[in-house]
Amino acid sequence: MGDGSVRATGYNKNGPLGDGTTTNRHSFIQVATGVKAIAAGRGSLILMDDGSVRATGYNYYGQLGDGTTTNRHSFIQVATGVKAIATGPLHSLILMDDGSVRGSGHNGHGSLGDGTWTVKHSFTHVATGVKAVAVGDIHSIILMDDGSVRATGYNYFGQLGDGTTTSRNSFIQVATGVKAIAAGAYHSLILMDDGSVRAAGYNRWGQLGDGTTTNRHSFIQVATGVKAIAPGAYHSWILMDDGSVRATGYNIYGQLGDGTKTGKHSFIQVEKGVKAVTAGEYHSLILMDDGSVRGSGYNSLGELGDGTTTNRHSFVQVFTDGQ
Repeated sequence: MGDGSVRATGYNKNGPLGDGTTTNRHSFIQVATGVKAIAAGRGSLILMDDGSVRATGYNYYGQLGDGTTTNRHSFIQVATGVKAIATGPLHSLILMDDGSVRGSGHNGHGSLGDGTWTVKHSFTHVATGVKAVAVGDIHSIILMDDGSVRATGYNYFGQLGDGTTTSRNSFIQVATGVKAIAAGAYHSLILMDDGSVRAAGYNRWGQLGDGTTTNRHSFIQVATGVKAIAPGAYHSWILMDDGSVRATGYNIYGQLGDGTKTGKHSFIQVEKGVKAVTAGEYHSLILMDDGSVRGSGYNSLGELGDGTTTNRHSFVQVFTDGQ
């Protein structure tokens, strides 16, 4: 929110909403204040104004980084001196003020990038000279200070973009000239300095947006004129320079917001007047220029926050600033 508060909705069995309960919510409820960034997987991380990180939710693999494998139902502090956060279903990365990266959680496929295959229950140093971090299901991407991108972890579908399907347990360079990174479940998107987007990895549902369903083991260009990227699990979003948003990929729950349940293999325009977009596993949210939020897709657990459990195939307003 504009006032630094955080509100949450949806599935809450293991406490990812951080409201002290395990009760699913169908509308947004306030769960924290004094926050400047949020990241959600099976657990949730919030970056506070003072640079500390708090975590809640599923913690079986230690992805909350609190030194335990105990699920949490309320936010607890797990780190200080942090400037960015990223979390997925099984592991988390935090970017420290000094440009180093620390990771915690599942590491059986090398997703922490510390040179081992060992699970970590506390945040462990894995890289330096970094300015952004992104986390997929079991792979990780980091954007270096020099604009290069490095990746590690599971690579069966080519999501690391290194031209192979070999999993890595240490970060390897896969691209240069990049200004933003993002990771889906098993695919990756990078936004280049020139505003083009390149994609690699799993493409069974057309989530790479290249007009095919062919997995890609190296990054290929899929769009131009882009200012932000936001993949979901099996679908992808791009925010264009003109404020429109385009989507591609899996759409059985209506998460592309185009009024259908038909998957797309290329990016199609679905909304205008947008200033930010984010995607969950099977749902999507967009922040409009007027400060309202609209949601589309899977909603059986209330994840859209519109007060119902009805899936939506077109974007419906779920929140307005000051609500």
